[in-house]
Amino acid sequence: MSNKHPIIAVTGSSGAGTSTVKNALERIFQRIGARAAFVAGDSFHRYNRVEMKEELAKTKAEGVNLSHFGPEGNLFDKQLELFQGYGRSGTGERRQYIHDEAEAALYGGDPGTFTDWEQIPQDTDLLFYEGLHGGVMAGDIDMAKEVDLLIGVCPTINLEWVQKLRRDTHERGYAPKDVMFTIYRRMYDYMTYILPQFSVTHINFQRIPLTDTSNPLCVTNVPTADQSLVLIHFLKPKPSVEYKINLKGLIDGTMITGFNTLVIPGGKMMYAMELILIDRIVELLKRRGQLAEFKG
Repeated sequence: MSNKHPIIAVTGSSGAGTSTVKNALERIFQRIGARAAFVAGDSFHRYNRVEMKEELAKTKAEGVNLSHFGPEGNLFDKQLELFQGYGRSGTGERRQYIHDEAEAALYGGDPGTFTDWEQIPQDTDLLFYEGLHGGVMAGDIDMAKEVDLLIGVCPTINLEWVQKLRRDTHERGYAPKDVMFTIYRRMYDYMTYILPQFSVTHINFQRIPLTDTSNPLCVTNVPTADQSLVLIHFLKPKPSVEYKINLKGLIDGTMITGFNTLVIPGGKMMYAMELILIDRIVELLKRRGQLAEFKG
Protein backbone atom coordinates (compact mmCIF):
# COMPACT_ATOMS: atom_id res chain seq x y z
CA MET A 1 0.00 0.00 0.00
CA SER A 2 1.18 3.50 -0.74
CA ASN A 3 0.18 7.05 0.17
CA LYS A 4 1.82 8.51 -2.93
CA HIS A 5 1.02 5.83 -5.53
CA PRO A 6 -2.27 4.08 -4.70
CA ILE A 7 -3.43 0.83 -6.33
CA ILE A 8 -7.08 -0.03 -6.98
CA ALA A 9 -7.89 -3.61 -7.97
CA VAL A 10 -11.10 -5.24 -9.14
CA THR A 11 -10.93 -9.00 -8.72
CA GLY A 12 -13.33 -11.69 -9.83
CA SER A 13 -13.62 -14.94 -11.72
CA SER A 14 -14.04 -15.42 -15.45
CA GLY A 15 -17.64 -14.45 -16.22
CA ALA A 16 -18.15 -12.67 -12.90
CA GLY A 17 -18.81 -9.25 -14.43
CA THR A 18 -15.70 -7.32 -13.39
CA SER A 19 -16.09 -5.22 -16.55
CA THR A 20 -19.15 -3.55 -14.98
CA VAL A 21 -17.02 -2.28 -12.10
CA LYS A 22 -14.28 -1.32 -14.56
CA ASN A 23 -16.77 0.86 -16.44
CA ALA A 24 -17.99 2.49 -13.21
CA LEU A 25 -14.43 3.25 -12.09
CA GLU A 26 -13.45 4.68 -15.46
CA ARG A 27 -16.39 7.07 -15.20
CA ILE A 28 -15.22 8.09 -11.73
CA PHE A 29 -11.64 8.66 -12.93
CA GLN A 30 -12.93 10.84 -15.75
CA ARG A 31 -15.23 12.76 -13.42
CA ILE A 32 -12.54 13.64 -10.88
CA GLY A 33 -9.71 14.03 -13.40
CA ALA A 34 -7.59 11.11 -12.18
CA ARG A 35 -4.98 9.65 -14.54
CA ALA A 36 -5.06 5.87 -14.16
CA ALA A 37 -2.58 3.32 -15.45
CA PHE A 38 -4.74 0.38 -16.51
CA VAL A 39 -3.41 -3.16 -16.06
CA ALA A 40 -5.34 -6.21 -17.29
CA GLY A 41 -4.99 -9.38 -15.25
CA ASP A 42 -4.72 -11.67 -18.28
CA SER A 43 -1.51 -9.91 -19.27
CA PHE A 44 0.13 -11.91 -16.47
CA HIS A 45 -0.83 -15.30 -17.88
CA ARG A 46 2.25 -17.46 -18.27
CA TYR A 47 1.43 -18.80 -21.75
CA ASN A 48 -0.01 -17.37 -24.94
CA ARG A 49 -3.01 -19.10 -26.53
CA VAL A 50 -1.03 -21.64 -28.56
CA GLU A 51 1.38 -22.38 -25.72
CA MET A 52 -1.51 -22.88 -23.29
CA LYS A 53 -3.09 -25.50 -25.54
CA GLU A 54 0.22 -27.32 -25.77
CA GLU A 55 0.78 -27.18 -22.01
CA LEU A 56 -2.77 -28.36 -21.31
CA ALA A 57 -2.19 -31.38 -23.52
CA LYS A 58 1.04 -32.17 -21.65
CA THR A 59 -0.41 -31.75 -18.17
CA LYS A 60 -3.51 -33.77 -19.03
CA ALA A 61 -1.30 -36.69 -20.05
CA GLU A 62 0.74 -36.27 -16.85
CA GLY A 63 -2.28 -35.89 -14.59
CA VAL A 64 -1.17 -32.40 -13.48
CA ASN A 65 -3.62 -29.53 -12.89
CA LEU A 66 -3.16 -26.39 -14.99
CA SER A 67 -5.52 -23.42 -15.32
CA HIS A 68 -5.56 -19.66 -15.64
CA PHE A 69 -6.76 -19.53 -12.02
CA GLY A 70 -3.65 -21.04 -10.42
CA PRO A 71 0.06 -20.21 -10.10
CA GLU A 72 1.14 -22.71 -12.76
CA GLY A 73 -0.68 -20.68 -15.41
CA ASN A 74 0.33 -17.20 -14.26
CA LEU A 75 3.25 -14.92 -13.44
CA PHE A 76 2.23 -14.00 -9.89
CA ASP A 77 5.79 -12.91 -9.12
CA LYS A 78 5.78 -10.48 -12.05
CA GLN A 79 2.43 -9.02 -10.96
CA LEU A 80 3.65 -8.62 -7.37
CA GLU A 81 6.80 -6.93 -8.68
CA LEU A 82 4.62 -4.42 -10.53
CA PHE A 83 2.38 -3.74 -7.52
CA GLN A 84 5.33 -3.25 -5.17
CA GLY A 85 7.27 -1.16 -7.67
CA TYR A 86 4.29 1.06 -8.47
CA GLY A 87 3.65 1.60 -4.76
CA ARG A 88 7.25 2.80 -4.32
CA SER A 89 7.84 4.83 -7.45
CA GLY A 90 4.61 5.11 -9.44
CA THR A 91 5.86 3.04 -12.35
CA GLY A 92 6.65 -0.52 -13.42
CA GLU A 93 6.29 -2.88 -16.37
CA ARG A 94 3.04 -3.93 -18.04
CA ARG A 95 1.95 -5.57 -21.28
CA GLN A 96 -1.29 -6.40 -23.09
CA TYR A 97 -2.88 -9.71 -24.01
CA ILE A 98 -4.36 -9.50 -27.53
CA HIS A 99 -7.81 -11.10 -27.49
CA ASP A 100 -9.14 -10.62 -31.02
CA GLU A 101 -8.63 -9.09 -34.46
CA ALA A 102 -9.67 -5.61 -33.30
CA GLU A 103 -6.97 -5.61 -30.62
CA ALA A 104 -4.52 -7.17 -33.07
CA ALA A 105 -4.94 -4.12 -35.30
CA LEU A 106 -4.56 -1.82 -32.30
CA TYR A 107 -1.43 -3.43 -30.84
CA GLY A 108 0.19 -4.84 -33.98
CA GLY A 109 0.29 -8.49 -32.94
CA ASP A 110 -1.61 -11.72 -33.49
CA PRO A 111 -4.71 -12.67 -31.46
CA GLY A 112 -3.78 -14.89 -28.56
CA THR A 113 -0.33 -13.34 -28.06
CA PHE A 114 1.17 -10.71 -25.78
CA THR A 115 2.66 -7.33 -26.56
CA ASP A 116 6.17 -6.56 -25.35
CA TRP A 117 6.66 -5.40 -21.77
CA GLU A 118 6.76 -1.59 -21.46
CA GLN A 119 7.19 0.96 -18.71
CA ILE A 120 4.12 2.61 -17.22
CA PRO A 121 4.38 6.41 -17.61
CA GLN A 122 5.48 8.20 -14.44
CA ASP A 123 2.75 10.86 -14.52
CA THR A 124 -0.20 8.63 -13.49
CA ASP A 125 -2.18 9.19 -10.28
CA LEU A 126 -3.01 5.55 -9.54
CA LEU A 127 -2.77 2.02 -10.90
CA PHE A 128 -6.01 0.26 -11.78
CA TYR A 129 -5.95 -3.55 -12.09
CA GLU A 130 -8.88 -5.62 -13.34
CA GLY A 131 -8.66 -9.40 -13.49
CA LEU A 132 -8.60 -12.71 -11.66
CA HIS A 133 -5.91 -12.08 -9.05
CA GLY A 134 -6.12 -8.59 -7.58
CA GLY A 135 -5.87 -10.00 -4.07
CA VAL A 136 -4.47 -13.48 -4.65
CA MET A 137 -2.54 -15.30 -1.94
CA ALA A 138 -0.26 -18.16 -2.98
CA GLY A 139 2.81 -19.29 -1.04
CA ASP A 140 4.92 -16.18 -0.41
CA ILE A 141 2.66 -14.08 -2.67
CA ASP A 142 0.26 -11.74 -0.86
CA MET A 143 -1.13 -9.43 -3.53
CA ALA A 144 -3.87 -8.00 -1.31
CA LYS A 145 -1.29 -6.44 1.01
CA GLU A 146 -0.15 -4.15 -1.81
CA VAL A 147 -3.63 -2.89 -2.78
CA ASP A 148 -5.20 0.26 -1.33
CA LEU A 149 -8.75 -0.46 -2.51
CA LEU A 150 -9.66 -4.07 -3.36
CA ILE A 151 -13.11 -4.64 -4.87
CA GLY A 152 -14.57 -8.12 -5.26
CA VAL A 153 -17.15 -9.05 -7.90
CA CYS A 154 -18.68 -12.43 -7.21
CA PRO A 155 -22.12 -13.38 -8.55
CA THR A 156 -23.79 -16.51 -7.23
CA ILE A 157 -21.94 -19.51 -8.65
CA ASN A 158 -24.74 -20.59 -11.01
CA LEU A 159 -25.03 -17.08 -12.46
CA GLU A 160 -21.26 -16.96 -12.89
CA TRP A 161 -21.42 -20.14 -14.97
CA VAL A 162 -24.39 -18.87 -16.98
CA GLN A 163 -22.47 -15.70 -17.85
CA LYS A 164 -19.29 -17.59 -18.73
CA LEU A 165 -21.16 -20.06 -20.95
CA ARG A 166 -22.95 -17.25 -22.73
CA ARG A 167 -19.79 -15.19 -23.28
CA ASP A 168 -17.52 -18.04 -24.36
CA THR A 169 -20.01 -19.62 -26.77
CA HIS A 170 -21.46 -16.44 -28.29
CA GLU A 171 -18.44 -14.11 -28.24
CA ARG A 172 -15.45 -16.45 -28.37
CA GLY A 173 -16.79 -19.33 -30.46
CA TYR A 174 -16.28 -22.19 -28.00
CA ALA A 175 -18.53 -25.26 -27.95
CA PRO A 176 -20.67 -25.57 -24.78
CA LYS A 177 -19.03 -28.89 -23.83
CA ASP A 178 -15.58 -27.26 -24.01
CA VAL A 179 -16.69 -24.43 -21.69
CA MET A 180 -18.16 -26.97 -19.27
CA PHE A 181 -14.88 -28.90 -19.24
CA THR A 182 -12.93 -25.68 -18.57
CA ILE A 183 -15.17 -24.92 -15.56
CA TYR A 184 -14.58 -28.45 -14.25
CA ARG A 185 -10.82 -28.34 -14.86
CA ARG A 186 -10.45 -25.05 -13.02
CA MET A 187 -12.47 -26.04 -9.94
CA TYR A 188 -9.57 -26.84 -7.59
CA ASP A 189 -7.75 -23.62 -8.49
CA TYR A 190 -11.03 -21.70 -8.23
CA MET A 191 -11.53 -22.85 -4.64
CA THR A 192 -7.85 -22.41 -3.72
CA TYR A 193 -6.89 -19.12 -5.39
CA ILE A 194 -10.08 -17.25 -6.42
CA LEU A 195 -12.55 -17.67 -3.55
CA PRO A 196 -10.15 -16.72 -0.69
CA GLN A 197 -9.70 -13.26 -2.22
CA PHE A 198 -13.26 -12.31 -1.30
CA SER A 199 -12.39 -12.53 2.39
CA VAL A 200 -9.64 -9.89 2.11
CA THR A 201 -11.40 -7.34 -0.11
CA HIS A 202 -12.56 -3.95 1.12
CA ILE A 203 -15.99 -4.35 -0.47
CA ASN A 204 -17.80 -7.10 -2.41
CA PHE A 205 -20.57 -6.80 -4.98
CA GLN A 206 -22.54 -10.01 -5.48
CA ARG A 207 -25.29 -10.27 -8.11
CA ILE A 208 -28.17 -12.59 -7.28
CA PRO A 209 -30.50 -13.71 -10.10
CA LEU A 210 -34.28 -13.68 -9.66
CA THR A 211 -34.79 -16.16 -12.48
CA ASP A 212 -34.30 -19.92 -12.45
CA THR A 213 -30.60 -20.72 -12.78
CA SER A 214 -30.80 -24.02 -10.90
CA ASN A 215 -29.26 -25.76 -13.93
CA PRO A 216 -26.89 -23.11 -15.30
CA LEU A 217 -25.86 -25.37 -18.19
CA CYS A 218 -29.36 -25.13 -19.68
CA VAL A 219 -30.12 -21.43 -19.16
CA THR A 220 -30.49 -19.76 -22.56
CA ASN A 221 -30.53 -16.11 -21.47
CA VAL A 222 -28.43 -14.30 -18.86
CA PRO A 223 -30.72 -12.63 -16.29
CA THR A 224 -30.91 -8.91 -16.91
CA ALA A 225 -30.05 -6.28 -14.32
CA ASP A 226 -33.76 -5.82 -13.59
CA GLN A 227 -34.06 -9.58 -13.01
CA SER A 228 -31.39 -9.43 -10.29
CA LEU A 229 -30.53 -8.12 -6.87
CA VAL A 230 -27.07 -6.94 -5.84
CA LEU A 231 -25.70 -7.68 -2.38
CA ILE A 232 -23.08 -5.17 -1.22
CA HIS A 233 -20.90 -6.32 1.67
CA PHE A 234 -18.49 -3.92 3.36
CA LEU A 235 -15.50 -5.70 4.91
CA LYS A 236 -13.25 -2.72 5.68
CA PRO A 237 -13.76 -0.15 6.87
CA LYS A 238 -17.09 -1.12 8.44
CA PRO A 239 -19.84 1.38 7.54
CA SER A 240 -21.52 3.44 10.22
CA VAL A 241 -25.26 3.26 10.80
CA GLU A 242 -25.58 6.80 9.44
CA TYR A 243 -23.72 5.86 6.27
CA LYS A 244 -26.01 2.89 5.60
CA ILE A 245 -29.15 4.87 6.27
CA ASN A 246 -27.90 7.62 3.96
CA LEU A 247 -27.27 5.11 1.16
CA LYS A 248 -30.69 3.59 1.73
CA GLY A 249 -32.20 7.02 1.21
CA LEU A 250 -30.21 7.66 -1.97
CA ILE A 251 -30.90 4.30 -3.65
CA ASP A 252 -34.58 3.39 -4.00
CA GLY A 253 -35.43 -0.16 -2.99
CA THR A 254 -32.38 -0.66 -0.75
CA MET A 255 -32.65 -3.14 2.12
CA ILE A 256 -30.27 -3.26 5.08
CA THR A 257 -29.93 -7.01 5.70
CA GLY A 258 -26.99 -7.06 8.11
CA PHE A 259 -24.59 -4.87 10.05
CA ASN A 260 -22.33 -4.54 7.00
CA THR A 261 -24.64 -5.61 4.17
CA LEU A 262 -27.03 -3.86 1.83
CA VAL A 263 -29.18 -5.33 -0.94
CA ILE A 264 -30.19 -3.14 -3.86
CA PRO A 265 -32.16 -3.65 -7.10
CA GLY A 266 -29.89 -4.94 -9.88
CA GLY A 267 -30.68 -1.98 -12.11
CA LYS A 268 -29.12 0.34 -9.53
CA MET A 269 -25.76 -1.46 -9.50
CA MET A 270 -23.78 1.02 -11.60
CA TYR A 271 -25.21 4.00 -9.73
CA ALA A 272 -24.49 2.39 -6.35
CA MET A 273 -20.92 1.57 -7.36
CA GLU A 274 -20.22 5.14 -8.40
CA LEU A 275 -21.89 6.49 -5.27
CA ILE A 276 -19.91 4.22 -2.92
CA LEU A 277 -16.55 4.07 -4.68
CA ILE A 278 -16.09 7.72 -5.58
CA ASP A 279 -15.68 8.73 -1.92
CA ARG A 280 -13.03 6.06 -1.36
CA ILE A 281 -11.09 7.00 -4.46
CA VAL A 282 -11.19 10.70 -3.64
CA GLU A 283 -9.82 9.89 -0.17
CA LEU A 284 -6.94 7.96 -1.72
CA LEU A 285 -6.06 10.88 -3.97
CA LYS A 286 -6.40 13.42 -1.15
CA ARG A 287 -3.99 11.28 0.88
CA ARG A 288 -1.65 11.47 -2.06
CA GLY A 289 -2.03 15.25 -2.15
CA GLN A 290 -3.50 15.16 -5.65
CA LEU A 291 -6.99 16.38 -4.80
CA ALA A 292 -7.27 19.09 -2.18
CA GLU A 293 -11.02 19.32 -2.75
CA PHE A 294 -13.54 17.54 -4.90
CA LYS A 295 -16.92 18.89 -5.83
CA GLY A 296 -19.24 16.38 -7.55
